[in-house]
Amino acid sequence: MERLVRVLVVDDYEPWRRFFCSTLRKQPELEIVGEASDGLEAVQRAQQLQPDLILLDIGLPTLSGIEAARRIRQLSRESKILFASDDRSPYVAREALSTGAVGYVVKLDAVRELLPAVETVLRGETFVSASLGGQDFASRMDAESSSSFHRVPASPARVVTMPRKTTKTIGRHEAEFYSDDSSFLDRFAELVGGVLEAGNTGIVLATKSHRDSLFARLQAQGLDIKAAIEQRRYIASDAADALSQFMLHGRPDPVRFLELIRNLIAKAARSQKGKMAKVAIFGECGLLLWAEGNPEAAIQIERLANQLVKEYDVDILCGYSLIGLQGKMDTQIFERICAEHSAASSS
Repeated sequence: MERLVRVLVVDDYEPWRRFFCSTLRKQPELEIVGEASDGLEAVQRAQQLQPDLILLDIGLPTLSGIEAARRIRQLSRESKILFASDDRSPYVAREALSTGAVGYVVKLDAVRELLPAVETVLRGETFVSASLGGQDFASRMDAESSSSFHRVPASPARVVTMPRKTTKTIGRHEAEFYSDDSSFLDRFAELVGGVLEAGNTGIVLATKSHRDSLFARLQAQGLDIKAAIEQRRYIASDAADALSQFMLHGRPDPVRFLELIRNLIAKAARSQKGKMAKVAIFGECGLLLWAEGNPEAAIQIERLANQLVKEYDVDILCGYSLIGLQGKMDTQIFERICAEHSAASSS
């Protein structure tokens, strides 16, 4: 019988750990021997377990994933380290690989790339997500001075990536899973404020409490929100009211959904005297449906949002409160929600 590959999974965000573990368990030769939620714990577990492979996040509490990797390389020299991170910066990826790690997967790409990445690093090659332009890493890694540890067993210049997707969209469709309402609203107010200051339009489909909080934050930034509302450059509507307009028998009606959003975008265009404005949309409709126990409808809305992104020059940010989803988180649903977005992050 072939020996099992023993894997330690490290991530401070529990839904990501569940997703990683469930994905890895699809391969019978992979055995999850432990999990950790912060950098110091990862070092301790690695020393204790001596795993064959460590799937390691970067943004960890107590000790960053990069610093944890350096310590792990001293304490568990035979363990291969594969980073899985939200960060798309090539600089961060190169820094991570300089620790002696043998792979870097962008989390958004993990649905498609995680298992190929594991297969690649286990056969002694380095894997870098295609979204980072992985082939550029080979020459850069060879050109840089060698680190204290052997980066890539067998063939140092061999960097494997998945083929790039050729489909191009104009705008962005992103999701953020957050546990702190106040911090998320602060960040979102900055995004909306930037849109308005640039003379563009922000459309908000959110709960009343979030709309009120966002309004107050935008005013605190010195923006004339009342004028923006009159000019139809700031359009705020209740997410539950929006759902009532396009939901039919527990599912979003595509015609009604697209008609509603297209009308809002058209209203924004008219505010620019016929010139199509850049539009940013913040939506919580998916969150409300998932929280109500109807995640399939939430996924359908995200698919319709992808159609909007292809049709118009819009950026869409979907907020998912972990507090609002408490007790309703499901690994497969989480994975499918992430897969419908061009980027997904947690805070």
